Amino acid sequence: MPQYNGLIMSVVFVAVFYFLLIRPQQKREKELKEMRSSLKVGDEIVTIGGLLGKISKIDEEYVTIEVGNDKTKICVEKWGIARIKNK
Repeated sequence: MPQYNGLIMSVVFVAVFYFLLIRPQQKREKELKEMRSSLKVGDEIVTIGGLLGKISKIDEEYVTIEVGNDKTKICVEKWGIARIKNK
């Protein structure tokens, strides 16, 4: 049994590392991907840069948002959207 102590400790270390770091990160990435695929016109969003705006047009990879009182339109990539504000 003593010759397997190192192997057992390595397996336990990898399992703990997986359940504490890798799995939660994969879950967050999956939730972000689902959120970005469910975007629709009219949603209020926040970009990763901190811009707040309302979606006016959606393409396959890009989203056009209106920001400010004068409705300035800005085109951002979908991966740049951090969250939906009105949900």
